[in-house]
Amino acid sequence: MIRIKLGVNDLANTRFGISPLAEAVRSLRALSDPAQHTLHLPLLRSITARLDPADVLLLVSLVGPNRIAPDFRSTASRAIADFLTPVPTRLVERFDDQLAVIRATPLAVVRRDLVASYAPGPVPEVLDAAERSDARATRRLLNSICDALGRYWQVAFSAVWPQMRLVLEADTTYRARQLAVGGARLLFADLHPNVCWSDDGVLTVAEMIGDYTLVAAGRGLLLMPSIFAPMPVPPLHPDESPSLAYPSRGIGTLLTPPPEPEPSAIVDLLGRTRATLLYMLEEPLATVEIARRLRVTSSAVSQHLQVLLAAGLVTNARDRRQVLYRRTPLGDQLTTRRTES
Repeated sequence: MIRIKLGVNDLANTRFGISPLAEAVRSLRALSDPAQHTLHLPLLRSITARLDPADVLLLVSLVGPNRIAPDFRSTASRAIADFLTPVPTRLVERFDDQLAVIRATPLAVVRRDLVASYAPGPVPEVLDAAERSDARATRRLLNSICDALGRYWQVAFSAVWPQMRLVLEADTTYRARQLAVGGARLLFADLHPNVCWSDDGVLTVAEMIGDYTLVAAGRGLLLMPSIFAPMPVPPLHPDESPSLAYPSRGIGTLLTPPPEPEPSAIVDLLGRTRATLLYMLEEPLATVEIARRLRVTSSAVSQHLQVLLAAGLVTNARDRRQVLYRRTPLGDQLTTRRTES
């Protein structure tokens, strides 16, 4: 069990970050054990054949072995070295900027983190430089890891990252709204069943490999939605900055087409596109997120939304830099399927 102790200033400094590099690194869990990540199988199948086998061997070795959590009731998330997921310093980072951060990691930290991800067992042969106090060998290993990650990014994610980013940004919008409406308690309430917020200011993450208390001490807390984190991921090492990656909302929308409206009078009344929009707006969505799901331009979506807005079927509200749209009660009534008795 891992505990993150947050003071008043830490809650005030709670923020969100999106890291393309961290997403690529976390996807290595799915690459190394596809059977445990069935949701991502279509993506994995599309990229595996295009990867260099030598890169695959090195990259999957960065994921620690399966281990049982201390409560003996579950399998904890497989460990990944902390230095491979540098903390974002802004809302959305650039892959190349973060890869440069990894390349500059002190060699002692590289060795420490790689060994910790396999502890108490030995690291695999491809990472054996981590167990030797040989600066040149460690530097070669670090450069090889960074080069392999760069190629992996280009093959697997560079083309789909814009869609992934919109999913993650939509999650941060939702969480920011939860914080505004109900404070920290509501913010943490549905991050994940393993995450629990207590009145004494401690965020507890259960079913973890480690067992430590991380005191934020004014540094705040960084929350990172993730497409590839199946459960909450706090730092592996307690000396790292307070952060928590968690499963993002809306992951399924990356792989599934937009909902089709039921064959009914609503399609004849509104047209298929506007009917589809109305079905989608059961939850608040921004124009860019709707456009991503429908695979059309934002301007096209805006035109349809204005018609639905004028008809009183949707409403909108500004949330920071975005305008969120949602069905009105009238729109709910129109989309509700009524069965004849």
